[in-house]
Amino acid sequence: MSKESKLVYSTDRGRIKETAPQPEAQGSADGIVRIWRESKGRGGKTVSVVKGLPLAGAELKSLAKTLKQACGTGGAVKDGQIEIQGDHRETLKAALEKAGYTVKLAGG
Repeated sequence: MSKESKLVYSTDRGRIKETAPQPEAQGSADGIVRIWRESKGRGGKTVSVVKGLPLAGAELKSLAKTLKQACGTGGAVKDGQIEIQGDHRETLKAALEKAGYTVKLAGG
């Protein structure tokens, strides 16, 4: 039994079942795209992170390219998130809302 598994137990029946933790879903469960600014672990450089997009693979890369062009800067796709160099939250929000997404600015 691993330390990450969660044992379900009932006092009247004993052990019921053993469940493993479920991996986190790629997109957010509420359908809202969140944009926040992050600089930790980046040598003081700021990036705008877009999370919660219901896209994967080539579609996500294509959207990232469009957003980078809209901001006029570089960026990357990492772990299902789009990272855009610099603080471009307002520009990203406008571009994503134009594409039909529900967007919230999160964090600082």
